Amino acid sequence: MAETRFERRLERWIDRATTPRGAVAVIATASIVITLAAGLVMTAIDRSNYPSLGEGLWWAVQTTTTVGYGDNVPTTVGGRFLAVLVMFFGIGFLTVVTAAITSTFVERSRLEFEEADTESPTVEHFRQLDRRLERIEAILAGSTRGETISPDDGSTK
Repeated sequence: MAETRFERRLERWIDRATTPRGAVAVIATASIVITLAAGLVMTAIDRSNYPSLGEGLWWAVQTTTTVGYGDNVPTTVGGRFLAVLVMFFGIGFLTVVTAAITSTFVERSRLEFEEADTESPTVEHFRQLDRRLERIEAILAGSTRGETISPDDGSTK
C-alpha cells in the first residue's frame, strides 16, 4: 500500500527528531499548533460557549492535555465533534509521535552499542598482549641476571 502525502510528511517530520532537543521541538510544535488551531476553531463554531479567543484557547489547552475539568464543555454538535478530534489528538497522536521518537533513540543506542562492541578487544587480542607481556617480563628478568635475551623470541644467549 502506498504512503499518503500526510504519512510522508509525518515521516520526514519525525526524522528531524533525531536528538532529544529535536524530539522536544517536534512534540512541542505539534502540541502548540493543534492547541492554537483548536482554540480558534472552537471560538468560531461554538460562539455561545466560547465568546472570546481566550476562552477557546483555555478549553483547547484543557482538552489537549487531557486535564478537562468538566466545567468548560462544548454544547453544540460542531463543538463536541471538534472536542473529540482534539481529545484523540491529545491521547493518540502525541503518544504515537512520542513513541516513534523514543523508538528512534532506542534503535540508535542499540546500534551504537553494537558498533562499540565490535570495536572492543577480542580474546585473541588479549592473548597476543599476554604473550608480549611474558616476553617483556622474560627480557627484564634476564637483564637482571646478566643474560642477553632476544626480544623476538625470548630465548637467552
